[in-house]
Amino acid sequence: MAVLVAGATLATGPASAESNGGVRVMPLGDSITDGFNVPGGYRIELWRRLAADNYRIDFVGSQFNGPSSLADHDHEGHPGWTIAQIDANVVTWLRATNPRTVLLHIGTNDMYGDTSGAPARLAALVDRITTTAPTTELFVSTIVPKSGADSQVRAYNAAIPGIVKSRADAGRRVHLVDMYAALTLSDLADGVHPNAGGYNKMAAVWYNALRSVPGSISDGTPPTSAPPTTPPPTTPPPTTPPAGGCRVAYTVNAWSTGLTTAVTITNTGGSTVNGWALAFTLPGGQTITSGWNATYAPTSGAVTARNVSYNGTIGAGGSIDIGFQATHTGNTGKPASFSLNGTPCAIG
Repeated sequence: MAVLVAGATLATGPASAESNGGVRVMPLGDSITDGFNVPGGYRIELWRRLAADNYRIDFVGSQFNGPSSLADHDHEGHPGWTIAQIDANVVTWLRATNPRTVLLHIGTNDMYGDTSGAPARLAALVDRITTTAPTTELFVSTIVPKSGADSQVRAYNAAIPGIVKSRADAGRRVHLVDMYAALTLSDLADGVHPNAGGYNKMAAVWYNALRSVPGSISDGTPPTSAPPTTPPPTTPPPTTPPAGGCRVAYTVNAWSTGLTTAVTITNTGGSTVNGWALAFTLPGGQTITSGWNATYAPTSGAVTARNVSYNGTIGAGGSIDIGFQATHTGNTGKPASFSLNGTPCAIG
């Protein structure tokens, strides 16, 4: 597939590498890494977040695209490519750029063919990367939803935690990132590729995952202003009770020692909620390690999730999606109750 490039964007394809001497990060994958529909894709917002917190990052790869607002256009996203195609070329790319960190989102195009063999192909690719670059931090992501193929996507994604865990248990620097839970079909522009909002959600998930692994985006010297675990708003957001009520849908995807949640907050009332805080109590043994579309404090026990700058209002009848990744000690249950700005919410 060709990538559409609008007037304010730069041409797609190989180009001279842009480098600021920072920590080398390789965005690796298919057209979603390239940024189909939105040239630059998640890399635009991810770069903005990293730069805002004074991380010095050098995106690397043989491909090049994105808007002028993206200061580093290098990447290794190849539209239409499968896991096997990435596997056949990844050694060359790794040796050419020597990345400190790799962000891998691959498998969407495998959902068109031999889906049952996709996990084995991913495992082989992970082994190829970790053998070729054993000191590289490899973040392996579940793939985003795909219209008309949800059962195939879910089956593929369900195999990824085991692939990652077995390699991590063997001492390899492999980390799981759950991207599927962060997006819904409404975040897709064409049923396959995210729209701008979907790419921003992807960026938030990548960003939180990177900051959870010391050294993945730092050379050992902390940024000039150390970032907090979750960036708080400059002033507490105004909050209005959801007149008429609220509803929370809470889905858990768990594996041996970790889990992710997808949370949908719906304002069932007749007026807009301006600024929101969702309160709930995590089951014992669960600890939040990263999250998206909200700030979370504290990370265990009685938790409050608060809106971030771009989702502070919930219109009458409207909903928003948030989520987080957590560790657990065996209890993968759900909170018993939720309240939005002090108002108890229905569940389901």
